[in-house]
Amino acid sequence: MIQLFKPLLAHLLCLPIPTIAALPGHAAAGGLVLALAHDYLVMRSDRGVLYMSELDLGATLPDYFIALAKSKIGSSSVRRDVFLRGMKVRGETAVKMGLAESAHQGEDGVMEAAVRLGEELAARNWDGDVYAEIRKSLYPEISGLLGLTTKVITISKL
Repeated sequence: MIQLFKPLLAHLLCLPIPTIAALPGHAAAGGLVLALAHDYLVMRSDRGVLYMSELDLGATLPDYFIALAKSKIGSSSVRRDVFLRGMKVRGETAVKMGLAESAHQGEDGVMEAAVRLGEELAARNWDGDVYAEIRKSLYPEISGLLGLTTKVITISKL
């Protein structure tokens, strides 16, 4: 089952658009990994947690899960709390820890915020191929473990 995530994560990292994970509830184990694979994470403030349950279950994690966490969670103490303490992180705390972009009241609040953020990002009208290449370059460890390559895109006229 764990190996099934590899192509999914590779696909997400190669998408030519910004990605937003809108979490109306819990994201545990593989759900947390899937959420972290997105560019932005929007959560509920009143319900739901981010939780890596493998330690409590007695299971180890594949190298690419850890590489993704190292790429997306800048603080080593936050990584420690999530992965080695099994901390269940609620929305407001996730924002303070840098795990989530924002936290909102109720499912509707999450969806409205995610749509609003998506519209703001889409309005920038970025070149999708450039966006995808920058994303892969931003996370070289996970990109390498997933077998992704990067290419340089230059501007022909300055």
